[in-house]
Amino acid sequence: MNTPARLGLYGAGLAVLFVGAFAAAGAVVPQSTVDSWTQEAEGHDMGAEGAGGHGDAHAPAAPTAVRGVSSAQDGYLLTPVAAPDEVDESGTLSFRIHDAHGEALTSFATEHDKELHLIVVRTDGSRFRHVHPTMAADGTWSLPWEWAAAGTYRVYADFVPGGEGEGDPVTLTRTVDVAGPFAPVVPVPADVATVDGFTVELVGDLAVGESSQLTLSVSRGGEPVTTLQPYLGAFGHLVALREGDLAYLHVHPEGDEPAAGETSGPEISFLAEAPTPGRYLLYLDFQVDGQVHSAPFVVDAHAH
Repeated sequence: MNTPARLGLYGAGLAVLFVGAFAAAGAVVPQSTVDSWTQEAEGHDMGAEGAGGHGDAHAPAAPTAVRGVSSAQDGYLLTPVAAPDEVDESGTLSFRIHDAHGEALTSFATEHDKELHLIVVRTDGSRFRHVHPTMAADGTWSLPWEWAAAGTYRVYADFVPGGEGEGDPVTLTRTVDVAGPFAPVVPVPADVATVDGFTVELVGDLAVGESSQLTLSVSRGGEPVTTLQPYLGAFGHLVALREGDLAYLHVHPEGDEPAAGETSGPEISFLAEAPTPGRYLLYLDFQVDGQVHSAPFVVDAHAH
């Protein structure tokens, strides 16, 4: 058994993804609207003075800075995503990252054991996938792809530019529409998930504006699982989806990087912070016997 500190995630930051759930069938957030949200947030960033008392007393409070609401960030651009446009059509999902000069970026730093993390999720929060494409010499990232259900999907490329003086994490996003009837899923609060014969229980509250501990415990057949294997340099990976703005954030994890061949469990702990009150969908990715499983949860964050 490992100490509690060894049960957490390792890395410069734990990817926490915020994705909106929509109640109407076929609901889509256009890229122009997403970009408009980003520009508005940047325009309202008042800084410490505006939030303190020397600025405009009637100005609104500065919003929480988030990433992953636009196809462009810090001079980098996610090209339109090529993918099959119908359900059950085999093909390839591909894209490139362009730099400020319009050239394909080909140098990436390794973060959480990979040079780029691709998150794909439908706008109602279902059909979540966390995958890792490969890059060709010309900077094109791709992987075989097939959609299992129709709807509008958000595709997120999460990476750190490489080269001399490696940059800050960048999260870029695009929308992909998949033809066919769309029956949205409405999330309801749940702190216990069952997946592939495993039961995962979430303990802890998601707090607004302050870090709080979330502990997830994995069991199978009523017995605690103590054979969790490292996944992306950790014993688990947590992704959270928020209703509304499709934003993507990073928070710091607990614990150290697992040693080669080390196992752990049944608990995995995270430090998370919600930027605003609201409903969040959380996914825990964990690995046992070489197989990765995703356990979903739905929690509400409240301001204190």
